[in-house]
Amino acid sequence: LDGLMKEFVMTCCSSEEAREQRRINREIEKQLQRDKRNARRELKLLLLGTGESGKSTFIKQMKIIHGSGYSDEDKRGLIRVVFQNIFMAMQAMIRAMDTLKVPYGDPSNEEKAVIIRAIDYESVTTFEEPYVSYIRDLWNDKGILEVYDRRRDYLSDIDRISQPNYLPTEQDILRVRVPTTGIIEYPFDLEQIIFRMVDVGGQRSERRKWIHCFENVTSIMFLVALSEYDQVLVECDNENRMEESKALFRTIITYPWFQNSSVILFLNKKDLLEEKIMTSHLVDYFPEYDGPPRDAIAAREFILKTFVDLNPDADKIIYSHFTCATDTENIRFVFAAVRDTILQHNLKEYNLV
Repeated sequence: LDGLMKEFVMTCCSSEEAREQRRINREIEKQLQRDKRNARRELKLLLLGTGESGKSTFIKQMKIIHGSGYSDEDKRGLIRVVFQNIFMAMQAMIRAMDTLKVPYGDPSNEEKAVIIRAIDYESVTTFEEPYVSYIRDLWNDKGILEVYDRRRDYLSDIDRISQPNYLPTEQDILRVRVPTTGIIEYPFDLEQIIFRMVDVGGQRSERRKWIHCFENVTSIMFLVALSEYDQVLVECDNENRMEESKALFRTIITYPWFQNSSVILFLNKKDLLEEKIMTSHLVDYFPEYDGPPRDAIAAREFILKTFVDLNPDADKIIYSHFTCATDTENIRFVFAAVRDTILQHNLKEYNLV
């Protein structure tokens, strides 16, 4: 009898253990299913393009439009960078004065230019006299005004920026230039789906770091600076920036990793193109252009076609938008369209139907 009882108890225990194990297995399976479902509700957007195409500015806009924006502490952290950008911008114009042999309207500004040019802008932490006055005088010089470009965005605001209580505005933050090194990820939640935007360094030396970003990419967002048609690379001063951008785009859209990723082309800096095209003719850099001179619409449509024509897959649609990354309302409107495009492509995958 004792033996039978022992066997009965052991059988019961074994049965209990088996039931418990099955329960645990079911819980694990449910959790795995939940994890899989949650993973599917995250979209990975890879932001690509050559250096200075506007990728980091686009990320900043996403933070302003769909994120928490910039706190006063964030803004205080960027004051030094704004100051450095002012010195960098003025030094670039002083160099342009020398290269183009443009004389200063006021000869006394030449000495001020020598002083400003000698400053190591990367070590700048304050913006004080006499440098504020020197840069203001140079900015108002007729010679400097001949060679200026969009650097006026900061230089027109020297009086505001030089105030002791200066705090960068959102527009200041959007315009501040800090080259991206390495990889920056910015996740934001839209309609219960996480959009994980990944910005990688655009310079050639940074591209070898991209490789581990290639898995599970929902969409490629490729930025082109429309205004770079007459510029050369930072890394190689005899190579046209737009040709480099085209070469990178061709490589990206033919990568096997991206066969199932939608491709969205942002032709950025349309505002700069509109200014530049009036004096710098597209045909001088792209002889195949046969459109009218000084026509920004014709120029940007030509540039768009040169990129779309690089697509070897007739069945793959290249979605395109003309943008100005520093214009928050423009980016808000464009990204709403982009979001709809991405979600339409992934309705079943992301449990939206």
